[in-house]
Amino acid sequence: MYMNKFKLTNRVAVVTGAGRGIGLATAEALADAGANVVLTDANEKELETAQAYLQSKNLKAADAMVLNVTDSAAVTNTADEVVNRHGKIDILVNNAGIARSETNAEDVEDEHWLNVIDVNLNGTFWCSRAFGRHMLKQKSGAIINVGSMSGFIVNRPQGQCYYNASKAAVHHLTKSLAAEWADRNVRVNAVAPTYIRTPLNQFVEQNQEMFQRWTDSTPMSRLGQPEEVASVILFLASDAASLMTGSVVTVDGGYTCW
Repeated sequence: MYMNKFKLTNRVAVVTGAGRGIGLATAEALADAGANVVLTDANEKELETAQAYLQSKNLKAADAMVLNVTDSAAVTNTADEVVNRHGKIDILVNNAGIARSETNAEDVEDEHWLNVIDVNLNGTFWCSRAFGRHMLKQKSGAIINVGSMSGFIVNRPQGQCYYNASKAAVHHLTKSLAAEWADRNVRVNAVAPTYIRTPLNQFVEQNQEMFQRWTDSTPMSRLGQPEEVASVILFLASDAASLMTGSVVTVDGGYTCW
């Protein structure tokens, strides 16, 4: 009985930023559980690579669409097209995000601040709103936002106030949408990962001092892997998490314990 709760057979799932990293691992996890996964990403080449990767694992993406989550009209059109093609939308994973770390607050330019907020916060809301409308009509659905432990703590040694603020906002947006939509059977949760070995964090490979600071600040003394976050997202997307909404689940190797 319990294992059946993790199955996503015949459910339609959309993953943003699915071209690599956590997004690609999430697409793999959802497809492995039986979902019909629609990959979206702003980078068409990475989207094609992601499709090929899933195929190499004997998994198949139900669809792939180029999508810039900062374009609200494009997001709405994509949501409508997914429902036109596949009949419904059961799961949305708002994974698309950027960091642009290592800039102190006093040196942040307007473009830098607005760009990070636009992708991480606005993009998450545009997608939640567009896909959420369809979920509300069908009176069922699960949205999982990718937040960050940076929404709870201030990272060190790198300056990234703009990123931290964007992820804290994603966490509170998660709770706000969950409270509004719970009585219409749409669940909204988030994951808050630690530093994960993804292309987003490749810059630290050139900075051994920063890498050591990261691991020394983590009780598990290591970075996480994309599949470790994807596994938690799979749980939140499934019926195993049917009583959970408005939760922000830390997947941080214990980082926020200290």
